[in-house]
Amino acid sequence: MRLHPARTICGVVLLAITLLVSCEKAFHQPDERYVFVTANINLPYWQEAQAGFRDAAQMLGVKAEFAGPTSYAPNEELEAFQKAVTQRPAGILVSPTRPELFKAAIDSAVQQGIPVICVDSDAPDSRRILFVGTDNFKAGIESGRRMAEVLHGQGHIVVVTLLGQLNLEERVRGVTEALKKYPSIKVVRTLDDKGDPRVAFDQISALIEGKEKIDGILCLEASGGGGAASVLNRFNLIGKIAVVAMDKDPETLDWVSRGAITATIAQKPYVMSFYGLRFLDDLHHNIVHEFKDWRTAPAAPLPAWVDTGTAVVDSSNLTAFREALAAHPKPL
Repeated sequence: MRLHPARTICGVVLLAITLLVSCEKAFHQPDERYVFVTANINLPYWQEAQAGFRDAAQMLGVKAEFAGPTSYAPNEELEAFQKAVTQRPAGILVSPTRPELFKAAIDSAVQQGIPVICVDSDAPDSRRILFVGTDNFKAGIESGRRMAEVLHGQGHIVVVTLLGQLNLEERVRGVTEALKKYPSIKVVRTLDDKGDPRVAFDQISALIEGKEKIDGILCLEASGGGGAASVLNRFNLIGKIAVVAMDKDPETLDWVSRGAITATIAQKPYVMSFYGLRFLDDLHHNIVHEFKDWRTAPAAPLPAWVDTGTAVVDSSNLTAFREALAAHPKPL
């Protein structure tokens, strides 16, 4: 049987293309792995971030690992970061609880050729490549402005935060800036709840029992809102003391629905980690060719700072917000 010349040529070409494709080196290697290091990894906030991190990894076809302590423990988080560096991953996302504590470790990782991106909390004096997260100064301004509106420009407020953490310090700075327009609002206490709603509950309960005059409680980290709302519920003060919270964990949204929390400033941890991993992958593969290599570039080839924005959630938009969250990707 004679073979048709045209068919023979096509067959040879197709075979050559198949062999060429099969011999090409895969863009992502089977052992390509990225690590996300943070603290309080069991918090709903970080579980949402984990979902974004793993979804991005699944889309890219790479491995993803989430690491860090299950409580607010800066030294334990640092140990987790240092351990990740010794394993030589393709890149590391980190939310440093204390920037000065992480500076040397981040610098060392980058010097070893491991790209490091900060998410949620920054270490701007380190050699990290970029920051992806909330503009915390603006978030603080929004928090302070919302509290001022609720209190009609006058009253005594308590601020609940985490001392020594840069992103929280920026929020406090934003609150201070916003309240300059409202001289009749006084911050009478600033509490450090250590990222634990039980600590917030105990500290605020002590103020209530001590007859401290409080018109509003401004919570600048995720755990404080639930703790503050529980106190108001315990002392039958819902509707008598305003609470402006931070983030959108289920407990916080439940308290918004019950009227104990007036409003909450919702961040986007899923977006932070999703794009954080995408940027790490771009760095690892040197996708942006403005310079020969990110390690020797005179300036980072990627944006230096990506603001993922916030949303204000209160009784007016809570239902719509929850409906949107119902379809939101969950941790894998």
